[in-house]
Amino acid sequence: MLGLIRSLTKSRIGAFIALIFLGLIAFSFAGADISGAKFGGADNADRAVTVGSAHISTIDVQKAMSNALENARAESPTVTMKDFVAQGALEQVVDSLVDRAALMEWARQSAVGMGVSNRLIDSEIAKMPAFQGADGKFSQAAYKALLGQKGISDALLRDDVAKGLMARQVLIPAGIGATMPQSVALRYAAVLKETREGVVQLVPSAAFAPKTPPSDADLAAFYKASGARYQHPERRTIRYAIFDETSIKNLPAPSDAEIATRYKLNAATYAAFEMRAFTQVIVPTEPAAKALAAEIAGGKSIEAAAAAKGLSARKNPATKRATLESQASAAVANAVFTAAKGAVAAPAKGALGWYVIRLDSVVQNPGKSLDQARGEIVAAIVAEKRKAALADLSAKFDDAFGSGTGLADVAKSAGLTVITTDPLEANGAVPGRPDIKPNADVTPLLQAAFGMEREGEPQVAEIKAGERYVIFDVGQITPAAPPPLAEVKDKVAADLQTSRGYGAAKAATDKLLAALAKKVPLAEALKTLGVAVPPAQPVTMPREQLNAMQPKIPAPLQLMFEMAQGTAKKLEAPDKAGFLVVVLNKVTPGTIKADDPFLARARVELGQLIGREYVDELRAAVREAVGVKRNEAAIAALRTQLIGGQ
Repeated sequence: MLGLIRSLTKSRIGAFIALIFLGLIAFSFAGADISGAKFGGADNADRAVTVGSAHISTIDVQKAMSNALENARAESPTVTMKDFVAQGALEQVVDSLVDRAALMEWARQSAVGMGVSNRLIDSEIAKMPAFQGADGKFSQAAYKALLGQKGISDALLRDDVAKGLMARQVLIPAGIGATMPQSVALRYAAVLKETREGVVQLVPSAAFAPKTPPSDADLAAFYKASGARYQHPERRTIRYAIFDETSIKNLPAPSDAEIATRYKLNAATYAAFEMRAFTQVIVPTEPAAKALAAEIAGGKSIEAAAAAKGLSARKNPATKRATLESQASAAVANAVFTAAKGAVAAPAKGALGWYVIRLDSVVQNPGKSLDQARGEIVAAIVAEKRKAALADLSAKFDDAFGSGTGLADVAKSAGLTVITTDPLEANGAVPGRPDIKPNADVTPLLQAAFGMEREGEPQVAEIKAGERYVIFDVGQITPAAPPPLAEVKDKVAADLQTSRGYGAAKAATDKLLAALAKKVPLAEALKTLGVAVPPAQPVTMPREQLNAMQPKIPAPLQLMFEMAQGTAKKLEAPDKAGFLVVVLNKVTPGTIKADDPFLARARVELGQLIGREYVDELRAAVREAVGVKRNEAAIAALRTQLIGGQ
């Protein structure tokens, strides 16, 4: 529910908190100023922000953006720096760097002289998984190696960790214990249950488009100016050949010696063993156990004796002695495996208390002789040999590719059949053929195939661990490009007409809004436009239903729940297709009782939100105290550089 409340308040505190501590989550240092703040020496043109006496350079920001993008790609491998900047990542990263530097500056300047001890920094670094050795403990060798790999000095890393720790020490306490008054929480909770009624009216550009079809010259000019809208994605053919157990020829059969050795190694598996099923009652003390056992010995069933004391008798299936020892205790196992069938064993102490046991049945497993086990042993050894042979064949192919041998030659030498796919897009689709889907062997290859720099770079991949492999490469790369105009002429013509009607649609929408502002009914106002438009779509929706659509709430519905009753607003449709006029006719307030559990949850979560607001206020106060000066020109230049690199 906190997500719903955040959507009401549009708070960005969550994003800030996430970014400010990212440097302490993993060694990726995403969003952290790992290069360290510059205390003098940076040229003014290279300073993105001055924080008190510290300077954050454009290089600091660029490195932090690169690290943040690398972290983001763990979840969305296709995201580009251009996408990342468009999503507001640059502003968030700059804010994170500023806040960390400002907190450290403020702590140094404070009357109490706050700081972070070296021992605390050491402890934090030691806990980072990236610096741990095979034994799970901090490894100095791993520490030095990874810092060298990243080009980071010990001092800069310690400075970064210190800033993160200072942020935790200062900011987290500010949000602890915040509460929301009952009366305020009641109002917020009621808002979450309100219902809104209105309409959404489309004013399409096509309705205002010229009636005269565009000329070929007009189409050509429009297509040249907006060809990117029709661009086909890059396509690649994938050549591949599968090899599995059928590719292994002349696999030697297991010898008698191998079979005997395997039987000996697994002697415990094939040995005879006994299993026993029993009924148990567990009591807390030995006297209680002895009293219960005496009642059963006197003629009561174990079930009846247990029920009389409010206990339950549980039946246990046939179990091995070793299993029972691990689950209960050696004493319980001994009691079970020394009792006679149908008898009650002497009480025994186990992990949960004292056990009173009745032995129900004994199952004898005679085990298997070598001859009896031969079949399954042979099958296991053959499967292992086949896996090893496939792994060897995979390594052989990999070595051949490494020495420059092509896919076709390797496949021919192994008797494999090379298959070439249709030209595929990165998602596996075949342009113009929605009926064609890549098979299950090709789908796992798409990411690697579209990551190859050029054709003819064969690789080996494992499709099913130890059982199914593939050798593959890219056969042909067709770069992303607009198709010939003739291929999309009808679409281009429709888009051109829509574009031509866009200006008139905008004027008509403004005219419609002006009429609605004068309380002219929508139906009457539409008549004044002089063109036929689609009928208005009525909307009656509670806010709870809207919030259930998160995170993909349609823009008109989102706008309707942000408007005042009796107002109308417009939204531009994608690709200049027209405008949407959103009219909010009625708001029905939600009702909620003071003892509703929903209110209690809302109050707790609103209290957490208030705590984050307190943190935000403290963060702003710290910035104000130390002084922050942004070099907007340098940040804008960096933005251009980041976007231009894509």
